[in-house]
Amino acid sequence: MRQPIKLIVKKGKLRDDGTRLISIQYCHTATKRVVIGTGYSIPPAYWNKKTGRISPNLPPEFGQVEVLEEQLTIKLRKAEDMVKVAKKKQTCPINFLKINFPLSDKWEIQLMKEKKQNLDVYHNIDDYIEEKRSEVKAVTISVINNMKAHLKSYEEFTAIPITFDSFDFYFYTGFVKFLTYEYCLQRKKEIVKGLRLNTIGKTIKWLKAFLRNRIARKIIPYTDLSYFKVFEEEVDAIYLNWREISTMYKLDLSETPMMEKVRDAFILGCLTGFRFSDYSTVKPDEVRDGMLFITQTKTTDRVVVPLRPATKAILEKYNMEMPLINNVDFNFQIKEVARLAGFNENIKFTYKRGNKMIEEVRPKYAWVMSHTCRRSFCTNEFLDGTPITLIMAISGHKTEKAFRRYIKANSLEKAQMIKRLWENKPGLVA
Repeated sequence: MRQPIKLIVKKGKLRDDGTRLISIQYCHTATKRVVIGTGYSIPPAYWNKKTGRISPNLPPEFGQVEVLEEQLTIKLRKAEDMVKVAKKKQTCPINFLKINFPLSDKWEIQLMKEKKQNLDVYHNIDDYIEEKRSEVKAVTISVINNMKAHLKSYEEFTAIPITFDSFDFYFYTGFVKFLTYEYCLQRKKEIVKGLRLNTIGKTIKWLKAFLRNRIARKIIPYTDLSYFKVFEEEVDAIYLNWREISTMYKLDLSETPMMEKVRDAFILGCLTGFRFSDYSTVKPDEVRDGMLFITQTKTTDRVVVPLRPATKAILEKYNMEMPLINNVDFNFQIKEVARLAGFNENIKFTYKRGNKMIEEVRPKYAWVMSHTCRRSFCTNEFLDGTPITLIMAISGHKTEKAFRRYIKANSLEKAQMIKRLWENKPGLVA
């Protein structure tokens, strides 16, 4: 692919000293281009047209190769910056280059100001958020904003400004230690120190993604991020078995229409394995020929799910278009539905915060949320012997490792599954 801006040595008449001018060529379109002199010249025989570099055999009377290369690179980068600014100002880059190159002192000062602003970490995070806004869900934007807030808190804690030069091994270890033991959370009237491991993991994950994006866009030079390790902790979560799902489905909620809509949407999720953003927004044009055709909101992957009788009944109840419910209201209402269904047994979950293991005991209904139905689908299908590859084709998991984190069956349930499989195998022959 032809470069839009590059260094060249034009053909033509030689100068008296046997040299030709090294120029910067900018191609705005296939037919519109500009060639601007750099002020440096060499004999054309010592210019490698293919690489766009000076031959290391250049005679010393024409200059030192390393010095010339450095100066030419600086001029090329400045020309590239000027083209970017021209496009940002929606003015013609060709005319802008003709007027402002070579750079005046006034332009140099302005460029330095813009460069300083462009290298502000938080300014760049805001740019990154706007860039990602059309690609990811609102919840992911919130995670990136949290990452930004965590950086600002660490900056206040250390009283050392964070720049792009800050992101080295020592920054990483100090930042993780701060998030693990020092970061303060306001929980009602209590101040809690330290974030959960998975929250720290998400912060590091998106910090790495942000820095790689800035490197790819050549806003900052390459930085080794291999030591930015992303933490991950196995999440305790419940699932509902088929008996429990059936109990919830049979509840008479006709006197509480909102609760009934939430229950129906939840059951739909249990029968399809979709994420909340997908099962709560089903439209009529996604249902045809006994199948449900969904383009997943998170991944944009296309999945097709056969309609079970109960799935079809729920969709027909709402004329094939599920009522819109926001996630906050949904999670509040579904807990009450689960309580009415009698899911009252106490369940204890543990997680790590700082250097402490935290235990929480709640009735099962209090652990039910919008994501429970997706875990329930994956676990129930797994226990029923459905091949993992087929479950993943519906759930949208990219790797088996990611999928298996959704399997919440206990040891007894897995043993019973093996027992059912063995009953259909010959075993030892008498």
